Amino acid sequence: MKTFILAILAIFIISGYMFFNDNESKAGSDMTKQNKNLQTATFAGGCFWCTESDLEKVKGVTEVISGYTGGHKENPGYKEVSAGTTGHVEAIQVIYNPAEVTYKELLQVLWRHIDPTDSGGQFVDRGAQYRSAIFYHDEDQKKQAEESKAELAKSGRFNKPVVTEIIPFTKFYRAEDYHQDYYKKNPIRYKFYRLNSGRDQFLKKAWADSGENNPGSQESGKYAKPGADSLRQKLTPLQYKVTQEEGTEPPFHNEYWDNKRHGIYVDIVSGEPLFSSLDKYDSGTGWPSFTSPLAPENIVEKIDKGLFTTRTEVRSKNGDSHLGHLFPDGPKPAGLRYCLNSASLRFIPKEDLEKEGYGRYLELFKSVK
Repeated sequence: MKTFILAILAIFIISGYMFFNDNESKAGSDMTKQNKNLQTATFAGGCFWCTESDLEKVKGVTEVISGYTGGHKENPGYKEVSAGTTGHVEAIQVIYNPAEVTYKELLQVLWRHIDPTDSGGQFVDRGAQYRSAIFYHDEDQKKQAEESKAELAKSGRFNKPVVTEIIPFTKFYRAEDYHQDYYKKNPIRYKFYRLNSGRDQFLKKAWADSGENNPGSQESGKYAKPGADSLRQKLTPLQYKVTQEEGTEPPFHNEYWDNKRHGIYVDIVSGEPLFSSLDKYDSGTGWPSFTSPLAPENIVEKIDKGLFTTRTEVRSKNGDSHLGHLFPDGPKPAGLRYCLNSASLRFIPKEDLEKEGYGRYLELFKSVK
């Protein structure tokens, strides 16, 4: 299903599949053997692009490897695994330092990034090859996994049984190179897939009352809307009118409509990341336009029936700022145009990301001059 979505949109073209005969890893990896302080955890949670991305952001995790495990064929490839013919699941191996993050903490992160009640796959990806599972490497991991699963079930977080399997680890096969760090190598394609997979929408709803805007994120509560008096002092009259009163700035006479520098755009009110220059394009409208959000979890879409028509308003999640509108006339493959007001944004050039506290986004611009 994942390949189908991207193929339909003409952005995911795979010309061949490579088989690796020497990429098998058993309980532990070469890195673990080289450094006895590091340990290995093996999880499955649907699309390994997503689980790799989510777990790699955890402090104390040194590496996450995408691959296949739990099947009956030696050295399987992506095409046959995704077709469900080998018995394997898409999985990840997490190499971590237990002095910085414990196995129990990794389990908590895993729960917050999957649907543990779905036995038929994960989100848009269907089939046993995409089901969730925990592959334990020893009896201690097994015990902790069983206890963690039982705690989640008793918490009442979900109104359906927690069905994530707990299975003894056997062999792990590293996936093809183009799958490794896919979210870094192909940020636009990855973000499009993730946005349309339903994963983040489910997680936001399931953990809405946990006080976290992005489940498992270490930035919870970082972005907030200032009080009314502070806003009046902080914002220019135009910024206030746009963000607080749903105003619209004039086209072609605003700060970012023709900005061609690389970096990210954040909410002028809260500072939460919203859009990237990598997704910006010239729509010819005179307002900054984007094909997709940088952080979908920070975007709220609402029906706007003003001006005698029905449109989709775009607002920020934490700052509750009016940003602009979403239209279905953007460029292929997504066909979306996020038409925003410069007055609702603050641009942070890539060279300033680290000092401004957005250093995690530097990877997106590694290949951009």
